[in-house]
Amino acid sequence: MPNTKRRRLFVRSAATSVAVALGATALAACGSEDAGEDASGPVSLTYWTWTPGMDKVVDLWNKGPGKKDQITVTVKKQASGDTLVTKILTAHKAGKAPDLVQAEYQALPTLVSNDAVADIASEVGDAKDKFAEGVWQQTTLGTDAVYAVPQDIGPMMFYYREDLFKQYDLKVPATWEEFAETARALKKKAPDKDLTTFSANDSGLFAGLAQQAGAKWWTTSGDKWKVGIDDAASQKVAGFWGDLVKEGAIDDQPMYTPSWNKALNTGKQIAWVSAVWAPGTLTTAAPDTKGKWAMAPLPQWSQSENVTGSWGGSSTAVTTDSKNKAAAAKFAAWLNTDGDALNALAKESGIYPASTSAQLSGAFTTPPDYFSNQPDFYAKAAEIAESTAPSAWGPNVNVAYTTFKDAFGKATKDKSDFAAALKTMQDDTVADLEKQGFEVAE
Repeated sequence: MPNTKRRRLFVRSAATSVAVALGATALAACGSEDAGEDASGPVSLTYWTWTPGMDKVVDLWNKGPGKKDQITVTVKKQASGDTLVTKILTAHKAGKAPDLVQAEYQALPTLVSNDAVADIASEVGDAKDKFAEGVWQQTTLGTDAVYAVPQDIGPMMFYYREDLFKQYDLKVPATWEEFAETARALKKKAPDKDLTTFSANDSGLFAGLAQQAGAKWWTTSGDKWKVGIDDAASQKVAGFWGDLVKEGAIDDQPMYTPSWNKALNTGKQIAWVSAVWAPGTLTTAAPDTKGKWAMAPLPQWSQSENVTGSWGGSSTAVTTDSKNKAAAAKFAAWLNTDGDALNALAKESGIYPASTSAQLSGAFTTPPDYFSNQPDFYAKAAEIAESTAPSAWGPNVNVAYTTFKDAFGKATKDKSDFAAALKTMQDDTVADLEKQGFEVAE
């Protein structure tokens, strides 16, 4: 898409739903300390990130390539999610955003729509081959521009209690139809147990499932946004899970609660549709079941398909406020493509790298400790990651996600029609875009 069209699509409004709620937050100086665009001589950069252990990873840069290039990076730890997006937009409004920011993929359109992150295609474009196509696409937003370098990803997978599947003579489902049959079969054999739960407290799960089914929630039509949250693919996913909840074939309690943890730890819930980061969650939620779980590809909508959705993941972006964009982009590329940097990220931060070459090296040659019973865990994960479907994010993901929690939360509680909840998501998202001043296609 031509750059002029991109600006009409993304920089039509001076504020997004997140930015509207900002208020006049006072800011300390946090941008690049050097005057002049990529001035010669020593350069000092500031990086906002929530990733644990990032300061140790950045030390490798400061003592190695960074020292050679006279580029020093300072890490400033931040909160994640909408909190960080809000802070970035506030800083940018004051012209004081840092040089680099960690940005979740779904947050990039919001940052781009506020002209807060820079196009670094000319500096990092040759890194494209190091990432799966569906992953790289998340940082381009369907344009020729590149707004960030992918850092970590969350390809979705199916986790199950291997011992209990054997005990109840259950087969690992290869399709969603088989998944439903497995849920019903378990209920007949053990009425007190559930295959899994449908949770309305994490929008990313449903978004990833819709993505796997082929949904593209935000796309462009000429100079207009097109919202497809209520498309056929999403309706199929909503109907599937809604039917299972209505008939009581699965549980409907929210994830990440003490009750949910107990269900996993005691074997009341024997499977979980999750992502590659699940071992960390299970280690905390179900410590007594270590070594009893196994991972398999996500069930497919047809036997002939091989595709997964994405749940989570982030990138490293350079802000438009940075006075040293080329230097910042150089660091962003190093951080997410260099072997030593990626091994350090895995060790210090526990991330699953977006770089395909890193997914089978270093820290990923042996399985997570919790899955020591599955030696091929990461080999299988890398295969699944390659099949990640392209995503389609827009400038008000936060509005859609908030509506999901409200509408699907109520539908789950009432065991009412999930299709109506999906339409509410669609209507609220469109209304918000129009309120912001974006043009929306029918």
